[in-house]
This record gives sequence, C-alpha cells and structure tokens, in this order.
Amino acid sequence: MSEMEYPVILALEDFVPVVFTAAGALLLARVDGIDTRLARIAALLVGLGGVAKAGWKTVIATTDVDLWMVPLALFPFLSAGFLVLIKAVEPRVPVPAIAGLWMAGLGTAFAIGGTLPMLILTIAASTAAAVILSRRHKLFIVWIIGQYALGPLSSGEQTIARQWLEQSINTVSQAMFLIAAWRLVALQRQQTEQEIPS
Repeated sequence: MSEMEYPVILALEDFVPVVFTAAGALLLARVDGIDTRLARIAALLVGLGGVAKAGWKTVIATTDVDLWMVPLALFPFLSAGFLVLIKAVEPRVPVPAIAGLWMAGLGTAFAIGGTLPMLILTIAASTAAAVILSRRHKLFIVWIIGQYALGPLSSGEQTIARQWLEQSINTVSQAMFLIAAWRLVALQRQQTEQEIPS
C-alpha cells in the first residue's frame, strides 16, 4: 500500500485514541479504591497495543513496508490491559482466573492461526471493565457503546473514507473514556474539599 493509498495523516490520527485510552487509565490510577499500580500497568498494556497498530499504519504510509506481524500485538495487549484494569477496579477478581483466561485466548489464537479468540477476549474484557466502571460513572457506558459501533464497520471493503469514519468513532469513544476517568478524579477532589473543615 503506497502513501497515496494510505495517507500519513490517517495513520498518525490513529495514535490519538491510543493516547486518550492510556491517559484515561492513568487517571483512574488516581481514584480511591482503584489499585494504582495495576491501573498504570493497564495503561501501559493498552498503550503498547495501540502503538503497535498505529505504528504499523505509519510505517506503511511512509515507507510502503508492511510489517504484518506488528499489528498482531494489538488484541493480546488490549485484552491483557483491560483484564488488568478489571483487577485494578475490582480486587475480588482472582489473578489466576484473569491469567488463565488470557493464556487460553492466546493459546487458542495460536492453535487456529488467527486473531479472533483475542478479539473476542478484548471485547469481553473491555465490556466487563465498562460495566464495572459504570457503577462509578455512567459515561463509561457511552465509551463501550462507541466500541460496539465499530463492529459493523470492520467488515467489507476498507476504503480510506471508511477508515476515517472508523478512526473518528474510535477517537470519540476513547475520548469518552478519558472524560469519564477525569470526571471521577474531579468528583473525588470535590468530595475531599467538602470534607476538609474550614
């Protein structure tokens, strides 16, 4: 795919939702009741997955070299990141269950030679994270609805116009994640200030 076929600006824009998601997870690390260390690890994992995909697009757009193995890291990192985020928010979730689920998904992906098992795990993990987080702020539901809106667009011919639409929806969706996390931090700060005696 040449630069004319895949614009550099489209590839670079794909980094924006990655930044939003990672920043949102880092903000969640500042919320009481959420494990700071695990939330930061989750931010790192989802960031690595997103950078792998966006970086691959950028290389294609600028050099016409297809490093086809790089984007395969997207769903393994994303699923791991959201599973870790679930553990950060809901400490009662057992670590062996999370690790076993991820290993089972990865093993199945290798066995069938495809990414579908990790995609399914990513969808399940992000949905579970959204449901758990929605108890703290309803905007997390808006975030996950945006993610589900991407599903129908992923099939069919991937034209530049369609990819712009997909990335725009993803960017807005991840912005909702960031805003929801920011609202949690802001509400916590307001509550703390109200509790401080004058």
